[in-house]
Amino acid sequence: MKAHTKETQAKLTPESSLQLLKEGNERFQKNQKADRNLLEQVKDTRDGQFPFATILSCIDSRVSAELVFDQGVGDIFSVRIAGNFINDDILGSMEFACKLAGTKALVVLGHTSCGAVKGACDHARLGNLTALINKIEPAVEAVTEPQDESLRNSKNLEFVDAVAVKNVEMAIEDIRKKSEVLKEMEDNGEIAIVGAMYDISDGKVTFL
Repeated sequence: MKAHTKETQAKLTPESSLQLLKEGNERFQKNQKADRNLLEQVKDTRDGQFPFATILSCIDSRVSAELVFDQGVGDIFSVRIAGNFINDDILGSMEFACKLAGTKALVVLGHTSCGAVKGACDHARLGNLTALINKIEPAVEAVTEPQDESLRNSKNLEFVDAVAVKNVEMAIEDIRKKSEVLKEMEDNGEIAIVGAMYDISDGKVTFL
């Protein structure tokens, strides 16, 4: 499998770009990697890059976007931060990736049993981590069930995963609200902005 070129990138649509990610995750789940020479792709991309997707994911060591979507060198822009939330720098990176570098799909990828989300559920406080946790806590408040406070913590993994999904949904809302560039591109059909969840138990990505 060759690295993407300007021509192959231009032929892709938001829908076909998402399909490439879905097919890649299916290969990952079956342990059937695409036939690609990574060093050859290094050489092919030395004069330029033409990725087809931008993926915001958590720093969790089990959730590498390149691996779980079975992609090679030059295929995706990968933005990673604990809790996969949005800030100005990440939005700027996304605007570069989509508007200037031509990616067609923008995916916010959360995952099950997320440590950052667990910290938010427990309202953890520790150094600079406190400010990060504060950005995820609105998702905790937005999940209304269960109402029993004794069940609204990191020990309740069903609650944790519900918060993780809500956190993805709120990140997408933030993208549309805070980036006129990306919102306009989505409205014009130039990009797709979607959420997804990765299951750390079986490697499956479910698009929301």
